[in-house]
Amino acid sequence: MTTRIKGAVALFFNIVAIKEKYMDKSYPVVLSIAGSDPSGGAGIQADIKSISAMGGYAAAAITAVTVQNTMGVREVEYMPPRLVASQIAAVFEDLSPDAVKIGMTGTGPVIEAVAGELKRFNARNTVCDPVMVATSKDRLTMPEAVAVLIREIFPLCCIATPNLDETSVLVGERVDTPEKMKAAAEALHKRYGCAFLVKGGDMKGGNVSLDILCDANGTTAYEAPRVNTSNLHGTGCTLSSAIATLLGKGMDMHDAVKAAKDYVHGAIVGAAGLKIGHGNGPLRHFHPEKMHK
Repeated sequence: MTTRIKGAVALFFNIVAIKEKYMDKSYPVVLSIAGSDPSGGAGIQADIKSISAMGGYAAAAITAVTVQNTMGVREVEYMPPRLVASQIAAVFEDLSPDAVKIGMTGTGPVIEAVAGELKRFNARNTVCDPVMVATSKDRLTMPEAVAVLIREIFPLCCIATPNLDETSVLVGERVDTPEKMKAAAEALHKRYGCAFLVKGGDMKGGNVSLDILCDANGTTAYEAPRVNTSNLHGTGCTLSSAIATLLGKGMDMHDAVKAAKDYVHGAIVGAAGLKIGHGNGPLRHFHPEKMHK
């Protein structure tokens, strides 16, 4: 065998070895369907950071363009439903996502377009963060669209992750105690079939941030020390994207929720000392001690 052939053979096996070493077979493709936040703390931008930090490949379909920063939302322009559907189809036809995260949808026609494509492509591991109001309390979803979201999206999901305000809308009464959170999670799971993670980060008082999951196996409480910070912009986007990524990796529901909550807690702690913007600052998505390997 000549030196040139030997060199070529050695190079081939080197390439194979490198591919085997760096090809992560648990590198899921996760499609985020959500609005865009130009300040980078929430929406599509937060989803991409969260999915990447948790070890996934992020794809995106934009449902709305917002004009916002850490101090609030100034303007929202919803995408035409046809364009939203086309974005989703383009991703599914080429990338075959392992998981889907649905965030801000905004209008009934957009929601129907999203649901139609997810059904057409038999989407897996779908997580819905039913974004209705931003951290700044600005409304992001038309009130009349909530019924469409419930009818069209929840049946396609394996889990939904409402915060306390969103949970209150869904159950029709104020949810503001751990007991009400548990009752709401159980009622919503029974009513809509998918798992529900009721997030209690906005609950007043106490030293613990409590989330309660209800699925076919019953209810589970997840606690984390409460962090005294205003840097909480995009917390819900980050959590739901992390859950979707871990489900896409093959984790079961409880492990995915626990790992995602730990990650978000670390992102909050990591951002507590940062000063980005003049309002509710963003999380620190890439904090090495909590990133999922």
